[in-house]
Amino acid sequence: MSLRYSLVPTHSERKDQASRLDNIVKWLSDPLREIFASATGLPLSEIEEVRLRTNKPLLLLGNQNEYFLDSRGKMVSIERAYRVQREDLMQTLERMTQSSLYAAEEDLKQGFITLPGGHRVGVTGETVLKQGKVQNLKHISGLNIRLASEILGQAIGILPRLIRADGSLRHTLILSAPRAGKTTLLRDLIRCLSDGIPALALKGQTIGVVDERGEIAGMWQGQPTYDLGCRTDILDGCPKAAGMSMLIRSMSPRVIAVDELGQPQDVEAVLDALRTGVSVLSTAHAGSVEEAKKRPVLGAIFAGGVFERIVVLSRRKGPGTVEDIIDLK
Repeated sequence: MSLRYSLVPTHSERKDQASRLDNIVKWLSDPLREIFASATGLPLSEIEEVRLRTNKPLLLLGNQNEYFLDSRGKMVSIERAYRVQREDLMQTLERMTQSSLYAAEEDLKQGFITLPGGHRVGVTGETVLKQGKVQNLKHISGLNIRLASEILGQAIGILPRLIRADGSLRHTLILSAPRAGKTTLLRDLIRCLSDGIPALALKGQTIGVVDERGEIAGMWQGQPTYDLGCRTDILDGCPKAAGMSMLIRSMSPRVIAVDELGQPQDVEAVLDALRTGVSVLSTAHAGSVEEAKKRPVLGAIFAGGVFERIVVLSRRKGPGTVEDIIDLK
Protein backbone atom coordinates (compact mmCIF):
# COMPACT_ATOMS: atom_id res chain seq x y z
CA MET A 1 0.00 0.00 0.00
CA SER A 2 1.48 3.32 -1.06
CA LEU A 3 0.61 6.28 1.18
CA ARG A 4 0.64 9.97 0.33
CA TYR A 5 2.59 11.35 3.26
CA SER A 6 5.85 13.22 2.85
CA LEU A 7 8.30 14.96 5.16
CA VAL A 8 9.30 17.61 2.60
CA PRO A 9 10.00 20.80 4.60
CA THR A 10 7.64 23.78 4.59
CA HIS A 11 8.88 27.31 3.84
CA SER A 12 9.58 28.08 7.52
CA GLU A 13 11.33 24.74 7.95
CA ARG A 14 13.48 25.47 4.88
CA LYS A 15 14.58 28.74 6.53
CA ASP A 16 15.54 26.72 9.60
CA GLN A 17 17.48 24.31 7.39
CA ALA A 18 19.40 27.22 5.88
CA SER A 19 20.26 28.33 9.41
CA ARG A 20 21.62 24.86 10.15
CA LEU A 21 23.90 25.14 7.13
CA ASP A 22 25.20 28.37 8.61
CA ASN A 23 25.97 26.46 11.81
CA ILE A 24 27.92 23.89 9.81
CA VAL A 25 30.06 26.53 8.09
CA LYS A 26 31.69 27.56 11.37
CA TRP A 27 33.44 24.18 11.54
CA LEU A 28 35.00 24.50 8.08
CA SER A 29 38.50 25.65 7.14
CA ASP A 30 39.12 29.36 6.60
CA PRO A 31 39.12 29.12 2.76
CA LEU A 32 35.87 27.15 2.79
CA ARG A 33 34.27 29.62 5.21
CA GLU A 34 35.12 32.45 2.82
CA ILE A 35 33.57 30.55 -0.09
CA PHE A 36 30.28 30.05 1.77
CA ALA A 37 30.31 33.64 3.04
CA SER A 38 30.52 34.85 -0.56
CA ALA A 39 28.05 32.32 -1.98
CA THR A 40 25.34 33.85 -4.18
CA GLY A 41 22.31 32.20 -5.72
CA LEU A 42 22.83 29.00 -3.76
CA PRO A 43 19.52 27.38 -2.64
CA LEU A 44 20.67 27.03 0.96
CA SER A 45 17.37 25.57 2.11
CA GLU A 46 17.78 22.57 -0.19
CA ILE A 47 21.30 21.54 0.86
CA GLU A 48 21.44 18.16 2.59
CA GLU A 49 25.13 17.29 2.38
CA VAL A 50 28.50 19.01 1.96
CA ARG A 51 31.13 16.73 0.43
CA LEU A 52 34.84 17.43 0.89
CA ARG A 53 37.35 15.18 -0.89
CA THR A 54 41.07 15.86 -1.24
CA ASN A 55 41.87 17.50 -4.61
CA LYS A 56 38.27 17.05 -5.75
CA PRO A 57 35.57 19.68 -6.44
CA LEU A 58 33.67 21.22 -3.53
CA LEU A 59 30.30 19.50 -3.85
CA LEU A 60 26.93 20.24 -2.23
CA LEU A 61 24.04 17.80 -2.55
CA GLY A 62 20.43 18.96 -2.53
CA ASN A 63 17.23 16.96 -2.66
CA GLN A 64 17.48 16.39 -6.41
CA ASN A 65 20.50 18.40 -7.57
CA GLU A 66 24.25 18.79 -7.16
CA TYR A 67 25.94 22.18 -6.78
CA PHE A 68 29.59 23.09 -7.32
CA LEU A 69 31.14 26.32 -5.99
CA ASP A 70 34.25 28.15 -7.11
CA SER A 71 36.65 30.06 -4.87
CA ARG A 72 34.37 33.15 -5.02
CA GLY A 73 31.27 31.25 -3.93
CA LYS A 74 29.65 31.19 -7.36
CA MET A 75 27.82 28.14 -8.69
CA VAL A 76 29.88 26.79 -11.57
CA SER A 77 30.45 23.67 -13.63
CA ILE A 78 32.42 20.79 -12.14
CA GLU A 79 35.48 21.79 -14.18
CA ARG A 80 35.61 25.29 -12.63
CA ALA A 81 34.80 24.29 -9.05
CA TYR A 82 37.12 24.95 -6.10
CA ARG A 83 39.39 21.98 -5.45
CA VAL A 84 39.38 20.97 -1.79
CA GLN A 85 42.90 20.95 -0.37
CA ARG A 86 44.30 18.56 2.18
CA GLU A 87 44.76 21.56 4.48
CA ASP A 88 41.00 22.21 4.22
CA LEU A 89 40.26 18.71 5.45
CA MET A 90 42.74 18.81 8.29
CA GLN A 91 41.70 22.24 9.57
CA THR A 92 38.02 21.29 9.32
CA LEU A 93 38.54 18.00 11.17
CA GLU A 94 40.66 19.74 13.81
CA ARG A 95 37.82 22.17 14.49
CA MET A 96 35.20 19.43 14.51
CA THR A 97 37.17 17.39 17.05
CA GLN A 98 38.10 20.52 19.04
CA SER A 99 41.80 19.88 18.29
CA SER A 100 41.68 16.41 19.83
CA LEU A 101 41.62 13.58 17.30
CA TYR A 102 42.47 11.24 20.17
CA ALA A 103 39.25 12.14 21.98
CA ALA A 104 37.28 11.38 18.81
CA GLU A 105 39.02 8.05 18.25
CA GLU A 106 36.04 5.92 19.30
CA ASP A 107 33.79 7.71 16.81
CA LEU A 108 36.40 7.55 14.06
CA LYS A 109 36.49 3.77 14.48
CA GLN A 110 32.90 3.79 13.27
CA GLY A 111 33.75 6.06 10.34
CA PHE A 112 31.97 9.19 11.53
CA ILE A 113 31.77 11.90 14.15
CA THR A 114 28.68 13.77 15.33
CA LEU A 115 28.55 17.55 15.66
CA PRO A 116 26.34 19.56 18.04
CA GLY A 117 22.85 19.52 16.57
CA GLY A 118 23.08 15.88 15.50
CA HIS A 119 24.84 16.57 12.19
CA ARG A 120 26.81 13.47 11.19
CA VAL A 121 30.18 13.76 9.49
CA GLY A 122 31.31 10.67 7.60
CA VAL A 123 35.10 10.25 7.46
CA THR A 124 37.22 8.28 5.00
CA GLY A 125 40.95 7.62 4.90
CA GLU A 126 43.45 4.88 5.65
CA THR A 127 42.28 2.46 8.33
CA VAL A 128 44.53 1.45 11.21
CA LEU A 129 43.87 -2.21 12.04
CA LYS A 130 44.61 -4.29 15.13
CA GLN A 131 43.85 -8.00 14.99
CA GLY A 132 41.64 -7.37 12.00
CA LYS A 133 39.55 -4.66 13.68
CA VAL A 134 39.51 -0.96 12.85
CA GLN A 135 41.23 1.06 15.57
CA ASN A 136 41.43 4.46 13.93
CA LEU A 137 41.66 6.40 10.66
CA LYS A 138 44.69 8.30 9.37
CA HIS A 139 45.58 10.19 6.20
CA ILE A 140 42.01 11.51 6.02
CA SER A 141 40.85 11.83 2.41
CA GLY A 142 37.18 12.76 2.62
CA LEU A 143 34.44 14.26 4.81
CA ASN A 144 30.70 14.02 4.20
CA ILE A 145 28.75 16.51 6.32
CA ARG A 146 25.09 15.47 6.54
CA LEU A 147 22.75 18.17 7.82
CA ALA A 148 20.26 16.90 10.39
CA SER A 149 16.73 18.30 10.21
CA GLU A 150 13.65 18.64 12.40
CA ILE A 151 10.12 18.73 10.95
CA LEU A 152 7.52 19.08 13.69
CA GLY A 153 4.12 17.49 13.22
CA GLN A 154 5.02 15.27 10.31
CA ALA A 155 4.40 12.06 12.28
CA ILE A 156 0.76 12.87 13.10
CA GLY A 157 -0.53 11.51 9.78
CA ILE A 158 0.81 8.01 10.39
CA LEU A 159 0.41 7.70 14.17
CA PRO A 160 -3.16 6.31 14.05
CA ARG A 161 -1.73 3.32 12.18
CA LEU A 162 0.92 2.73 14.86
CA ILE A 163 -1.02 2.92 18.14
CA ARG A 164 -3.36 0.48 19.82
CA ALA A 165 -6.84 1.29 21.10
CA ASP A 166 -5.41 1.97 24.58
CA GLY A 167 -2.94 4.51 23.16
CA SER A 168 0.14 2.32 23.51
CA LEU A 169 2.59 2.13 20.63
CA ARG A 170 2.82 -1.02 18.56
CA HIS A 171 6.40 -2.22 18.18
CA THR A 172 7.48 -0.19 15.14
CA LEU A 173 10.48 -0.29 12.81
CA ILE A 174 11.22 2.49 10.29
CA LEU A 175 13.10 1.30 7.20
CA SER A 176 14.76 3.31 4.46
CA ALA A 177 17.91 3.71 2.45
CA PRO A 178 20.32 6.48 3.59
CA ARG A 179 19.14 10.11 3.28
CA ALA A 180 15.44 9.19 3.22
CA GLY A 181 14.35 10.74 6.52
CA LYS A 182 14.41 7.87 9.05
CA THR A 183 15.84 9.85 11.95
CA THR A 184 13.71 12.91 11.18
CA LEU A 185 10.53 10.82 11.40
CA LEU A 186 11.81 9.01 14.48
CA ARG A 187 12.34 12.33 16.27
CA ASP A 188 8.83 13.51 15.56
CA LEU A 189 7.26 10.21 16.57
CA ILE A 190 9.12 10.42 19.89
CA ARG A 191 7.95 14.01 20.43
CA CYS A 192 4.31 13.24 19.58
CA LEU A 193 4.20 10.17 21.84
CA SER A 194 5.92 12.06 24.67
CA ASP A 195 3.75 15.19 24.56
CA GLY A 196 0.53 13.44 23.53
CA ILE A 197 -1.89 14.54 20.82
CA PRO A 198 -5.32 15.65 22.09
CA ALA A 199 -6.79 15.51 18.57
CA LEU A 200 -6.06 11.77 18.54
CA ALA A 201 -7.03 11.33 22.19
CA LEU A 202 -3.43 10.25 22.71
CA LYS A 203 -2.08 10.89 26.18
CA GLY A 204 1.59 11.66 26.69
CA GLN A 205 3.79 8.79 27.85
CA THR A 206 7.30 8.32 29.18
CA ILE A 207 9.84 7.68 26.43
CA GLY A 208 13.40 6.42 26.89
CA VAL A 209 15.83 7.30 24.09
CA VAL A 210 19.20 5.60 23.65
CA ASP A 211 21.07 8.00 21.36
CA GLU A 212 24.22 5.99 20.67
CA ARG A 213 25.43 8.18 17.80
CA GLY A 214 24.17 11.51 19.15
CA GLU A 215 21.93 12.08 16.13
CA ILE A 216 18.43 11.73 17.56
CA ALA A 217 18.52 14.42 20.24
CA GLY A 218 21.64 16.30 19.13
CA MET A 219 22.73 16.70 22.76
CA TRP A 220 25.15 19.53 23.52
CA GLN A 221 26.42 19.98 27.07
CA GLY A 222 23.46 18.06 28.45
CA GLN A 223 20.78 19.86 26.46
CA PRO A 224 18.96 18.35 23.46
CA THR A 225 19.04 20.43 20.28
CA TYR A 226 15.79 18.87 19.07
CA ASP A 227 12.42 18.81 20.79
CA LEU A 228 11.79 15.19 21.83
CA GLY A 229 8.88 16.00 24.13
CA CYS A 230 8.41 16.77 27.81
CA ARG A 231 8.29 13.13 29.00
CA THR A 232 11.46 11.94 27.28
CA ASP A 233 14.65 10.75 29.00
CA ILE A 234 17.82 10.53 26.91
CA LEU A 235 21.00 8.49 27.26
CA ASP A 236 23.54 10.13 24.98
CA GLY A 237 26.51 8.29 23.51
CA CYS A 238 25.53 4.99 25.14
CA PRO A 239 25.59 1.65 23.28
CA LYS A 240 22.05 0.55 22.50
CA ALA A 241 22.22 -2.80 24.27
CA ALA A 242 23.46 -1.31 27.55
CA GLY A 243 21.28 1.79 27.29
CA MET A 244 18.00 -0.03 26.83
CA SER A 245 18.64 -2.07 29.97
CA MET A 246 19.69 1.01 31.96
CA LEU A 247 16.60 3.01 31.01
CA ILE A 248 14.20 0.17 31.73
CA ARG A 249 15.72 -0.35 35.18
CA SER A 250 15.97 3.31 36.14
CA MET A 251 13.38 5.40 34.25
CA SER A 252 10.34 3.10 33.74
CA PRO A 253 9.62 4.07 30.13
CA ARG A 254 6.57 2.92 28.22
CA VAL A 255 8.49 3.23 24.94
CA ILE A 256 12.18 2.63 24.18
CA ALA A 257 13.42 4.46 21.06
CA VAL A 258 16.73 3.75 19.32
CA ASP A 259 18.30 4.53 15.95
CA GLU A 260 19.81 2.12 13.42
CA LEU A 261 19.53 -1.44 14.64
CA GLY A 262 22.25 -3.48 13.03
CA GLN A 263 24.56 -5.18 15.53
CA PRO A 264 24.05 -8.74 16.87
CA GLN A 265 23.83 -7.48 20.45
CA ASP A 266 20.96 -5.21 19.43
CA VAL A 267 18.74 -8.23 18.80
CA GLU A 268 19.04 -9.62 22.32
CA ALA A 269 18.62 -6.14 23.81
CA VAL A 270 15.37 -5.63 21.90
CA LEU A 271 14.09 -9.06 22.96
CA ASP A 272 14.96 -8.28 26.59
CA ALA A 273 13.07 -4.99 26.32
CA LEU A 274 10.00 -6.76 24.99
CA ARG A 275 10.00 -9.13 27.96
CA THR A 276 9.56 -6.13 30.26
CA GLY A 277 6.41 -4.98 28.47
CA VAL A 278 7.76 -1.77 26.90
CA SER A 279 7.10 -0.81 23.30
CA VAL A 280 10.07 -0.57 20.92
CA LEU A 281 10.49 2.14 18.27
CA SER A 282 13.54 1.95 16.02
CA THR A 283 15.04 2.51 12.59
CA ALA A 284 17.23 0.42 10.31
CA HIS A 285 18.94 0.76 6.94
CA ALA A 286 17.04 -1.09 4.21
CA GLY A 287 15.05 -0.01 1.18
CA SER A 288 12.36 -2.64 1.71
CA VAL A 289 11.28 -5.45 4.02
CA GLU A 290 12.71 -7.99 1.57
CA GLU A 291 16.07 -6.24 1.64
CA ALA A 292 15.99 -6.04 5.46
CA LYS A 293 15.32 -9.77 5.80
CA LYS A 294 18.48 -10.51 3.82
CA ARG A 295 20.62 -8.76 6.43
CA PRO A 296 21.62 -11.28 9.14
CA VAL A 297 20.78 -9.13 12.18
CA LEU A 298 17.53 -7.71 10.81
CA GLY A 299 16.58 -11.12 9.46
CA ALA A 300 16.83 -12.51 12.98
CA ILE A 301 14.58 -9.73 14.28
CA PHE A 302 11.97 -10.45 11.62
CA ALA A 303 12.21 -14.18 12.29
CA GLY A 304 11.54 -13.48 15.97
CA GLY A 305 8.33 -11.64 15.15
CA VAL A 306 9.45 -8.60 17.14
CA PHE A 307 7.81 -5.76 15.20
CA GLU A 308 4.13 -5.22 14.53
CA ARG A 309 4.40 -2.29 12.16
CA ILE A 310 7.00 -1.51 9.49
CA VAL A 311 7.15 2.02 8.04
CA VAL A 312 9.00 2.13 4.71
CA LEU A 313 10.37 5.50 3.58
CA SER A 314 11.87 6.68 0.30
CA ARG A 315 12.99 9.88 -1.43
CA ARG A 316 10.45 9.53 -4.25
CA LYS A 317 8.73 12.83 -3.37
CA GLY A 318 11.57 14.11 -1.23
CA PRO A 319 13.11 12.69 1.97
CA GLY A 320 10.52 11.12 4.25
CA THR A 321 8.02 9.95 1.64
CA VAL A 322 6.06 7.14 3.33
CA GLU A 323 5.76 4.38 0.77
CA ASP A 324 4.17 1.75 2.96
CA ILE A 325 2.98 0.92 6.47
CA ILE A 326 3.02 -2.85 6.82
CA ASP A 327 0.97 -4.66 9.44
CA LEU A 328 2.94 -7.77 10.46
CA LYS A 329 0.30 -8.97 12.91
